[in-house]
Amino acid sequence: MKFNYQARDKKGKTQSGVIEASSREAALQLLAGHNLFVTILEAAQARRFFERNIGFFERVSLRDIMMFSRQLSVMFVSRVPLVEALQTLASQTKSKAFKEKIFRLSEEVEGGTPLSDALSKFPDVFSPFYINMVKSGEASGSLSDVLEYLADHIEREYNLMSKIRSALVYPAFVVFLAFAVLALLMFFVIPNLSKVLEQTGQELPAITKFVLALAVFFRAFWWVLFLLVGGAVFFVLRWKKTPEGTKFFSELYLKIPLLNSFLRMIYLSRFAENLSTLISGGLPIVQALDITSRIVGNTVYERILTEAKTEVQNGNQISTVLQKYPSEFPPVFTQMVFVGEKSGTIDKTLTNVVSFYQKEVDRTVEAFLSIIEPALIVFLGLIVGGLMASVLLPLYQLGSL
Repeated sequence: MKFNYQARDKKGKTQSGVIEASSREAALQLLAGHNLFVTILEAAQARRFFERNIGFFERVSLRDIMMFSRQLSVMFVSRVPLVEALQTLASQTKSKAFKEKIFRLSEEVEGGTPLSDALSKFPDVFSPFYINMVKSGEASGSLSDVLEYLADHIEREYNLMSKIRSALVYPAFVVFLAFAVLALLMFFVIPNLSKVLEQTGQELPAITKFVLALAVFFRAFWWVLFLLVGGAVFFVLRWKKTPEGTKFFSELYLKIPLLNSFLRMIYLSRFAENLSTLISGGLPIVQALDITSRIVGNTVYERILTEAKTEVQNGNQISTVLQKYPSEFPPVFTQMVFVGEKSGTIDKTLTNVVSFYQKEVDRTVEAFLSIIEPALIVFLGLIVGGLMASVLLPLYQLGSL
């Protein structure tokens, strides 16, 4: 069961939190083991539904992990004890979910648990790549450098995701605006114009009849369409989280023109950077491939890297597997990996590949932003102009008689 506690440490500093134990006595013993003098200890009551935090808002963001890594690295260089550094970071973290996890990390470390093992208890926050890099830093005595690198690595991922989101904000706004204008036309403008057209008594063009019928349909059954679209979106999002759905969308994304080349650059950059970093950190290449396959972000690439791991275990090279998949791994990329394996400098070779693909991703995003804005404006103009022209055409013909 869980207990809320308030206690003081040896310095007299007050801290509070939640501890899980089998009984009140066991909770007191656990807190005493952390050199805490308990002042308040009471059983935690289950919160009512409306008092609970919504799970979506409890998620720990990439930015939170990036700031945590960078600040912990600075404090580690300054020779601040790890437990004290974690407690300090927890006290100044704004995210309640992350604050609780950092406090639990400090408790684990204070109890003698290595930081990497403590991080592994939060797989929803810290990836296998992050945990293994920390473990390699602990083994080599370069934990500060590793944490600094992880902060830089996460910052690059964060900046990339921010660029992609920024690139999608404008298209999403234009699409929303297009639907809003269409709804306005269908519900208010076209019905009023249809009355005027009916009074003329002339034969209407086929396109005008179609638009008028469409407006009548939307006004009568808009709620059915809303439910169908909402239900379809809900079903797709739920199915996408299943193994079958994840596999389907991973393959689909790599078949969509233009999008596939952009995503391929992201996956190749992620694969190269993570693998080179793990190898540089001293991990065996088989273990590095296993970790990289789980965090590359696409089941197609995960399957290929798993195959590569098996081949390496059998004494073969990574490049022998990659060359069988020229669509996912371009020949130039595979050749670079082959050269790195032959020369024994695959980590350095992959680092050069990462630099190239990261620049390509930045250029692609900028090119996309420069093209999408005028294209969407033209799209919106064609939709609205086409609808209005189809309705106003009979009036124009009547005026020309």
